[in-house]
Amino acid sequence: MIGKQRVYSFPRGGIHYEDPFAPSRDASVTAFLPALSIIPLVQQTGTSGVVSSGGRAVPVVKSGDLVKEGMLIGQGGAGLANVHATVPGRVVRTVSWDMLEGYPNDALVIRLEGAFDKLGRREEEYPWEGLSPRELQGLIAEYGVVEMEGSGLSVSELLSVFCALEEPHALVVNCVFDDPWLAADYVLCKERLKVVVEGSVIAGKAGKADRIIYAISRKERELGELFLAEAASYDIPASVALVGSRYPQRNRRELEMVLRMYAKKENFELGSILPLGPATLAAIYDAVKLKKPILDRYIAVGGSAVVHPQVMKVRIGTRMGELFDECGGFIDKPKRIASGSPLLGRTVTDLDEPVIKTSYAIFALLEGQTGGSRSGSCISCGECRAVCPVGLDPEELFKAVGVSLEMKDDQDEISVRFPSSDPVKLLESSAGKCHGCGCCELVCPSRLPLSTVITNAARETSLQFARETSLQVARETTLQVARETTLQVTENSSRRGH
Repeated sequence: MIGKQRVYSFPRGGIHYEDPFAPSRDASVTAFLPALSIIPLVQQTGTSGVVSSGGRAVPVVKSGDLVKEGMLIGQGGAGLANVHATVPGRVVRTVSWDMLEGYPNDALVIRLEGAFDKLGRREEEYPWEGLSPRELQGLIAEYGVVEMEGSGLSVSELLSVFCALEEPHALVVNCVFDDPWLAADYVLCKERLKVVVEGSVIAGKAGKADRIIYAISRKERELGELFLAEAASYDIPASVALVGSRYPQRNRRELEMVLRMYAKKENFELGSILPLGPATLAAIYDAVKLKKPILDRYIAVGGSAVVHPQVMKVRIGTRMGELFDECGGFIDKPKRIASGSPLLGRTVTDLDEPVIKTSYAIFALLEGQTGGSRSGSCISCGECRAVCPVGLDPEELFKAVGVSLEMKDDQDEISVRFPSSDPVKLLESSAGKCHGCGCCELVCPSRLPLSTVITNAARETSLQFARETSLQVARETTLQVARETTLQVTENSSRRGH
C-alpha cells in the first residue's frame, strides 16, 4: 500500500502546466482505418545524426507488392528498428517526406486492401517466462519496438546495454503526468493496466533489473495502488515512488534526482536506471506475449483550433489531417499545427504527414493560444531564471547569441548568429546543460524563443567544435604522416649511399 508516502520533487524551478485545450483523459476512441497508410522507413525523432546520414530501414517490398497486416516491410539495422505494415494492402509507391527534424525520409504508401490477420481476431498468447534476457531482446528487436515516448531509439539495444551493467540497476515505469498533453499515456494506463505491468516485468527480465519502480505523479495515487496490486503476482521486487507533478518532472534528469531521494529514504542502492513509458511497455508486451509489432498507438488530438479534442487509438501511418477531421475539423484557420506538446512540439507543415511510433500528441492552435507576435525585446524581468530547473540564466545565454526574428508566411523565422568564432566559449557559458524543457519560453512575457535559441546554439556549437576538432586531428595526422614519410625516405637514401 502507498498510504501516506512522501512525495519527492526536484528542488528548483519548473512550472505547474495546465492546458484547457488538451483532450479529456476519460477514455479513448478508435480512429477509422486509413485508406492510404504512409509508413516512414525511419521513425526516430531524436536521432538527427542517423537520419541526416541517410540511415533508414532497408525496404524489403516494392511498388505493386501485396503486404499483410504486421508483415515486415523495412529491415532495421544498428540504431534502427524494423518497420512493419500496419494494414493489409498493396504498396503503391515510395515517397520522400521532409520530417524528423527537417531531414528527408522515405516512406512506403500502402493502399488498404484484403483481409486483416490480427484486427478483430482472438490473439494467441505465448509463454515468455522461460526465455533468456537475450531471447527476449531478440523478440523486442524483431517486432520493431522503440522508445515511443521520446527519441524512438531501439529498445532492444537499450536493454542490451542495461543488461550488461554490473552495478545495481532499476527499470523505471515513467508514469509522471506533468504535461496535460500526456493524456494518451494516462488513458493507456487505465485501459491496458495489466498489459503495462506485464510489459514492465518482461522488460525488467530482459534488462536483468534488480527492481521495478513505478514513478507516479502525486495526483495519481489510485493508479499507483493498481500498479502495485497487479505487480504483486510477479517475483521481481516492485514499488511505487510518488513524485511531484511540476513540469518537467518527467525529464530524465529531474526524474533520476527524485528517485535517488526515494532510494535513500527507502534504504536501497538505486544505481543506474532505465525509464520507459507505458506505451513502450505495452509494445514490449505485444511483441513478446502476442508476437505482434507496433501497429497502432494512443495519441492525444486537440488544441484551441480543434472542434472536439479527444484521445484516439490510431494506426501508425494514418495522416494527421484525417485525425483532425475525425475530431470535427477546425473552428478557424490554425495559427500553428505541431506534433508533441505545445512546450516541445515540432511544427507540422503538411497535414499529409503520418503518425509514427513516437507520435503521442498532435495539436492545432488559434492565434490567441500562440500568444500572437513576438516582441523581440527582453525586458529583464527574470521570470526565465526563476523557472529554469537547471539553474541557468536563459536571458544571458539568449543575449550571448546573435538572434534575429522575422515573420515569414505568418510564422516566426529564427536566425541564429554566433558573434564569437570560438564555440567553446558558448558551450562553457552553460548552454550545453540546457535540456530544452521550454519553461523559460512559456513564461517569457516578450514571447522570446529562449529555449529554442539556446538548444540550437548548443547543438550548432557542438557541431562546429566537432568539425574544428576533426580538422585539427586531420592536420596533425597529415603532418605526422609527412614527417614519417620524410624520415623513411631519408633513411632509405642513407642506406643506398652506403
